[in-house]
Amino acid sequence: MIRFFDFIFSLLGLIVGFPVLLVLTVIGLFDTGSPIFSQKRVGRNKKPFTLVKFRTMKVDTASVASHLANTASITRFGHFLRRTKLDELPQLWNVLKGEMSLVGPRPCLFNQEELIEERESRGVLSARPGITGLAQVNEIDMSTPRLLAETDQKMLKNLNVGAYFKYILMTVAGKGAGDRVPGRD
Repeated sequence: MIRFFDFIFSLLGLIVGFPVLLVLTVIGLFDTGSPIFSQKRVGRNKKPFTLVKFRTMKVDTASVASHLANTASITRFGHFLRRTKLDELPQLWNVLKGEMSLVGPRPCLFNQEELIEERESRGVLSARPGITGLAQVNEIDMSTPRLLAETDQKMLKNLNVGAYFKYILMTVAGKGAGDRVPGRD
């Protein structure tokens, strides 16, 4: 049932949100010259997939988790995108393709070995990664791998249609800080 909602909402989001996506892409072209950011992430059952987002950091920024990123790497427009969570909009494509869900554990990088190990031991990696979830609305980020994995496990254990909509509504209402870069948010 959740996959059905993922498909419908991501398709509608991409169609209805197309003008916003277009405007943000054009502004991103002026900001960094390369508005779309893609990166290999850990997917369901540790299968790699290519996550797409709006670029919020300079093009030559090292591929690390947000909490490890250099503060100087984030652009002014990128800061706005992160604060408003608009940088996540292109991920609706990942949801539509079935690589992600709207609600699930945030997909990490393959070099985040401690988080992968914590999630693997708790069965979290058997779920589709998501755009938002319990950890995100409670501002728990990847800087605390054990707490994040425990929170993801708790969310997945109690995830039903009601909780799915609750996390989406909390995110849309502005709960949570989005991806934090130290010293910027």
